[in-house]
Amino acid sequence: MTRGADLQRFLDAAEQALQRTTGPAAAIAAEVVSRWAGPGQSGAGGGRLPVCDWIAPALAAQPSPLADSFAALQHQLGWARRKSADPANTAFWTGHANAMILGPGGLEERGDVWVGATVMAPGTLYPDHNHPPAEVYLPLSPGEWWNAAMDWTDPGPDGFIYNPPGILHAMRAGEKPFLALWFLPI
Repeated sequence: MTRGADLQRFLDAAEQALQRTTGPAAAIAAEVVSRWAGPGQSGAGGGRLPVCDWIAPALAAQPSPLADSFAALQHQLGWARRKSADPANTAFWTGHANAMILGPGGLEERGDVWVGATVMAPGTLYPDHNHPPAEVYLPLSPGEWWNAAMDWTDPGPDGFIYNPPGILHAMRAGEKPFLALWFLPI
């Protein structure tokens, strides 16, 4: 499989952005980048939810090469609600979407790395959750993260968030839409 130009441009920009990570996040970032070095199997993509209308305003908040490359790619992605989302929690149900870029259901089917994106409408809380792999987030807009080892924080446009394996964590949008990328070695 040959990668499409939009996907390769995004991965190149993501690699550059991940180079600003430090500490344990830098090791996870390096592992993720090494795993995507070779292309995976061609994936599906496609599909949007109404909350995806917040992507363009979120991208306008913090222009960058990574944001620009994501903008070119985001319409190809399959956007969906978190599988555990409860329709009774209307704010979360209608206020968030996730998309896999690399990994199950992504533009590249992969079992060794997950790269994805989350968009949230203003005022949306992504509930507490955890998972075995460590995770690095790169913000594409203002937003806040929390985990069991830190208070709520906005890392800023050049920052990152590291979640150790298995730690309970959450994220939330403030008065503006939230857009972030996540990277997990599987």
